[in-house]
Amino acid sequence: MGLFKDYVSQTRKPEGFLGKMMLTGMNTGHAKLADWGLGHLRSTDPEKIVDLGCGGGRNAGELLKMYPEAHVTAVDYSELSVEKAKKYNKEMIAAGRCNVQQGDVSALALPEESYDLATAFETIYFWPGLTECFSQVAKILKPGGYFLICNESDGTDAVSLKFEKIIDGMKNHTVEEIEAALREAGFSKVKADHHKKNPWIVVLAKK
Repeated sequence: MGLFKDYVSQTRKPEGFLGKMMLTGMNTGHAKLADWGLGHLRSTDPEKIVDLGCGGGRNAGELLKMYPEAHVTAVDYSELSVEKAKKYNKEMIAAGRCNVQQGDVSALALPEESYDLATAFETIYFWPGLTECFSQVAKILKPGGYFLICNESDGTDAVSLKFEKIIDGMKNHTVEEIEAALREAGFSKVKADHHKKNPWIVVLAKK
């Protein structure tokens, strides 16, 4: 149980050997979830995107493919995640279409009202206060910009609630909790979707 807990706890802030294993697993294991979430962005055409909690960098790479004219900034709290995401997107970084940096979502050091789209895949479980962090996201989005949240858990499924007890600092949120925090943070329109077979959720908010 000790090694298992150490491994799954790497989802919060990957570090060391277990962190490298976790990041590799994130890039592959969460791909179907992320692609389902990305499918909710068909009507958007962003020029500047920020992927918050970018993990191993796979989703930033998919955003770059989806929007071949866009620039993507990938941000993560973990130094190891930043290193992995840089390697994953090295060609796009060299081409000037992507940059990866370390950052804290509770105090984003990014230019205000500069991004058309912000994304957060499998990460808000660990954000220290939804309303406060969502306010930080609203601050860096342009008026009319979108914020996409994609979670594997709808806040009620038994498996995720079990992991919540194992992983320090993890909190599963229901759609209602997420929507309420978004509106309190200043987002004007909020729309949610629930996967037909899995407890996956997507919440898309407009500033």
